Amino acid sequence: MPLALLALAIGAFGIGTTEFVIMGLLPEVAADYGTSIPTAGFLVTGYALGVVLGAPLMTVLGTRIPRKRMLMLLMGLFIAGNVLSALAPAFGVMLAGRVVASLAHGAFFGIGSVVAAGLVAPEKKAGAIAMMFTGLTVANVVGVPLGTLVGQTLGWRVTFLIVAALGVLGLLGIARLVPELPRPEGVRIRHELAAFRNVQVLLAMAMTVLGFGGVFAAITYITPMMTNVAGFADTSVTWLLVLFGLGMVAGNLIGGRFADRALMPMLYVSLGALAVVLAVFALTAHHKIAAAATIALIGALGFATVPPLQKRVLDQAAGAPTLASAVNIGAFNLGNALAAWLGGLVIAAGLGWTAPNWVGAALAASALVLALVSGALERRTAARAGGPGRVVAGGAAAAAPVPVHR
Repeated sequence: MPLALLALAIGAFGIGTTEFVIMGLLPEVAADYGTSIPTAGFLVTGYALGVVLGAPLMTVLGTRIPRKRMLMLLMGLFIAGNVLSALAPAFGVMLAGRVVASLAHGAFFGIGSVVAAGLVAPEKKAGAIAMMFTGLTVANVVGVPLGTLVGQTLGWRVTFLIVAALGVLGLLGIARLVPELPRPEGVRIRHELAAFRNVQVLLAMAMTVLGFGGVFAAITYITPMMTNVAGFADTSVTWLLVLFGLGMVAGNLIGGRFADRALMPMLYVSLGALAVVLAVFALTAHHKIAAAATIALIGALGFATVPPLQKRVLDQAAGAPTLASAVNIGAFNLGNALAAWLGGLVIAAGLGWTAPNWVGAALAASALVLALVSGALERRTAARAGGPGRVVAGGAAAAAPVPVHR
């Protein structure tokens, strides 16, 4: 794997830390601003919606900018947002800082996915994408637990200042390690938008919204769930997040490995198992050991879907992948926002701290149904086109290769 993937992983590490660390600090932030925990949950929802809006917006603005320079600009925006969050005097300003930081998220991973895939041979694309996303998953093993611990001991504002420093490190890594990549010639917004007329691209994005949304329905409220239901101390949330992060790392690597071999079967298995485990979490959340094991499984199964879903979009939008790739990252966060909102609703309705787990299970099961529909449509299309010879490895319909710009 090229060394440039390390630079992308460093940027992903910083972004992953700021995205997930807020979940371990919701009680501290809510107490500081005098709001309820469901209200503080809007910091998760707001960030996710910012990614949804920022992914296409920043990608469109970056079509005339070389990809390396655009990645550096996005990291600068990320740094500014986290500094604003750390210094926010009121909840509304904190929310604004979260949104500013989130605007860089979708375009960074979207453009980064295209760059990563273009640096390796076609049969290694999912693995390269997974390598970049490893920074995001490792953030949940190292960055998020340490950030939570720092926030609980020194104050949550210190955590966000440290996250801003991680952004600076990511910016320097990209400047040093990512090769100069010329602006793609002939890229037109109308050409990029044409990918969204492909029903398979839309189905893949819908799977992304519902599938990974299932994970966030449960994980957004992990701190109050584990302290109020399982009986863990507040300080135990740190190592519970480590378990979640370890599961994410394993699931990401497994998903990347098998997506290059059998993409759609990998999605069927991971989404189906995720729905079951989320439903089971409503029961295991009452027991410490069982809850800890289930949290690790949720991380593994949830992130096992990420490389195949991202590669699915790249395959189906071949020839115009940049905007579709970025929008799919936004789809992950649209699912996060939807799930966090639904989870807050069921808690506010008095259904209990474990009720979000049932919401997550329903979302993941819905994603599995869409995956089965997508696979059936693809087999029907291949049959009409003359048989299995029209299908490429991994289950994606044959299409022009993704252009590589070096």
